[in-house]
Amino acid sequence: MTDLTTLLEVGGPVAALGGGAAYIRAKHPGVYWSAVGLPMSTARLLSSYGSVMEACGLSVTPSRLRVLAVKATTRGEIRPVPPRRGIIRPTTTGLRLRLRLAPGQEPADVAASTERLRHTWGVHAVYVTTVKPGVVDLRLVGYDVLREVRMPRKAVGGFLKVPVALREDATPFVRDYRVVPHGLSLGATLSGKSMYLRHLVAGLAPQPVALVGIDCKRGVELAPFASRLSALATDPEQAAELLPVLIKEMEDRYDLIKARQRIAPGTPNEEITSDIWGLPEQERPVPVVLFVDEVAELFLVATRKEEERRDEMVTQLIRLAQLGRAAGIYLEVCGQRFGAELGKGATMLRAQLTGRVCHRVNDEASAKMALGDIAPEAVSAACAIPAERPGLAVAGDTSGGWSRIRTPYLSLSDAAETCRTSAHMVPDLPALKPFRPSAPAQPVESPASVVRPRPVTG
Repeated sequence: MTDLTTLLEVGGPVAALGGGAAYIRAKHPGVYWSAVGLPMSTARLLSSYGSVMEACGLSVTPSRLRVLAVKATTRGEIRPVPPRRGIIRPTTTGLRLRLRLAPGQEPADVAASTERLRHTWGVHAVYVTTVKPGVVDLRLVGYDVLREVRMPRKAVGGFLKVPVALREDATPFVRDYRVVPHGLSLGATLSGKSMYLRHLVAGLAPQPVALVGIDCKRGVELAPFASRLSALATDPEQAAELLPVLIKEMEDRYDLIKARQRIAPGTPNEEITSDIWGLPEQERPVPVVLFVDEVAELFLVATRKEEERRDEMVTQLIRLAQLGRAAGIYLEVCGQRFGAELGKGATMLRAQLTGRVCHRVNDEASAKMALGDIAPEAVSAACAIPAERPGLAVAGDTSGGWSRIRTPYLSLSDAAETCRTSAHMVPDLPALKPFRPSAPAQPVESPASVVRPRPVTG
């Protein structure tokens, strides 16, 4: 009886503590990391740093001066020297530490050992970034940050910058239109593509930017944001009328640049290398961001007349993609597939879209359309996105780099409310006024009755 009582007194709290830790680790990984994972991983790193670097082949032979100093002082064993380690900086999602590489080493040597470091130090992932020649940053992520996305507090955007998602290394993915002017977002139904677009609209709404939409699904995606849109086309016929207006707006801006910089009036637009950002602020036209949802609807035709209209619209989109950046006109194209089978001009338009985001797709060919020409290694990662993780995507650019990202949840009502409160930010563009959508009506709530109802008795 005494042994049973002792077992209950000792084992009960231990079992409760272990069960509680397992529950917190499964349901609240951030809390578990801060309380348990961070101290344990730090202890492993400090105690095994030298031996781990040696096992990974990241240590070098010590210099002659170091050998002489060791022999003169301790007469101990002379061991290889690991990269010099900086201060360990804990974060809410992991650890960061800076390494100074030894002569003859390169960042690729450290990147090749990330899997070994991950298992040895008990973290979810290890990422390597180059700070400057000879110095790299190790970012240790303690848990899967993409399972439940929480944007970092420092994820603050700026003018034409929107922190739209979280990378797998716990850093924000920022859509910067000044750096990457045009983007393409592909994804199957329920893949999170609409959520990505929703974040972009809500992030740009409070900024002095003109938002223009082409939504050939009768406006079901962009119509809730009508109070903030400067123009909206909900079918191919309206799009065919809107695109020439944007072309004319772009040409007028080029004329403004030429007049300001005293460029000859007959100079072709393709030969003008400057942009609107070189103009004085009081003369600078407002930037325009064009959202095209379900771009395939602009390519699909059934009659000869529709084919002529399609060719004209595609040509106009290509012109905007080629020349719009200097005029402050940026494209964000979304769709489920975007390849040569859509028709003439599709591949040429896709080649102008620098930023690529591929959500879950139904076949490998769709992933190759988005990423195959800029980051072939990312195609397999895009095909492996599970259906139970909407919003998960692979983002790449023309530099060949890519990373997994996930967009946090944003309800349609919250995004629409952001657009309604930012309705005063709609710029005055006379050419787009005929296409300005009517703001959706506010839902009317029935007033609460101040008279207490009484039952009728007979």
